[in-house]
Amino acid sequence: MKLEAPRGTHDVLAKDWPHWDEIVGTAEKVCQTYGYRPITTPAFEDTELFQRTSGAGSDVVQKEMYTFADRSDRSLTLRPEATAPICRAYVEHGMHRDPQPVKLFTIAPMYRYSAPQRGRYREHWQLSVEAIGSADPAIDAELIQLYSELLRELRISDYELRINSVGDSNCRPRYYEELVAWLDANDGLLDDEAREKRATNPLRVFDVKSREVQAALANAPRLADFLCDECRVHFDRVQAYLRGYGVDFEVDPRLVRGLDYYTRTAWEFVGPDEGAQSSISGGGRYDGLVEEIGGPPTPGVGFGAGIERLHLALGDREPPGEAIDVFFALEDEAKRSAILPLLAKLRASGRSADTDYAGRSLKGQLTQAGRLGAEVVVIAGSDGYRVRRRGAEEVGAASLAEVEALL
Repeated sequence: MKLEAPRGTHDVLAKDWPHWDEIVGTAEKVCQTYGYRPITTPAFEDTELFQRTSGAGSDVVQKEMYTFADRSDRSLTLRPEATAPICRAYVEHGMHRDPQPVKLFTIAPMYRYSAPQRGRYREHWQLSVEAIGSADPAIDAELIQLYSELLRELRISDYELRINSVGDSNCRPRYYEELVAWLDANDGLLDDEAREKRATNPLRVFDVKSREVQAALANAPRLADFLCDECRVHFDRVQAYLRGYGVDFEVDPRLVRGLDYYTRTAWEFVGPDEGAQSSISGGGRYDGLVEEIGGPPTPGVGFGAGIERLHLALGDREPPGEAIDVFFALEDEAKRSAILPLLAKLRASGRSADTDYAGRSLKGQLTQAGRLGAEVVVIAGSDGYRVRRRGAEEVGAASLAEVEALL
């Protein structure tokens, strides 16, 4: 039997790790620079959490969740996204009593059953950044600018930012009436996917994949024409703050988000790839989510960004170097026991150090030291030691104490 990783999952190999580590490390640094603190939530939650927040008619709930019954017959679901679990933690631990907004981030695996594609996995890693407890449009702009800063630090520039307002409970009902009337009148232009979305959440018809349907929807009523004064002012201020940050964007009146909890600001960072791979990040405001899961009325806003998508965006760029500080080459195998205390001491002091464990010849060991990018090579011979520092002449040493002094 040939065992392989389950379909839709992937291994992050050692050769991939320099880029992966660069992405995760940069994301953590940027988030903490902006005052966001780390949080970790369980890999699975009560299924009801996602049914109540994502929407029973959403693709996530209907088609994509990994749901199972445990031995006590409780329905549990592997988290498909991080916003609802973080809001659940906000309510459960009384964070509404803390100074607001509570600014949190997590980098963790998410699980969605969907057709695997390039950069799209059933188990995928996601950066989620959330600001809970503020209705200020300035925090919307801060989160958008935070992600643009992450892209800048990763030297990723081939993308577009699209933003929209999806309104709120005050203005969306009237728009829904107009949109449903238009969809019913133009049913012949729709496909089965669009009809299904019309029946569950009409706003999601703008997510359909068919280009023909998308072309027809260009003539559908625009949500922007139905925004209430409060939503319009909020969206205008978000745009003004983004201009103040110097962030380029395009207003896309057809942009919607795939989950029911989104209100007002919605955005998406779109890369150069076609289709499902084009989105590298998406987010928006969710002012009713905390209340939906039993908390007090609490505004919130956040985004999710796939780590694998960022990994793809780095392309074939040379990864950061992982040069080792010191490599011990054994010309005399009998010297192995003698070098171990110094090897351990270097590692304990934070310096990377290694030696040969494959029985290579001295030439092979020196080749391996070169592969590792060793800054210093210590050759242990029967008559003493030789220290080779990159770019310098070889120096002899009679004892390990002299070697240590040269390091």
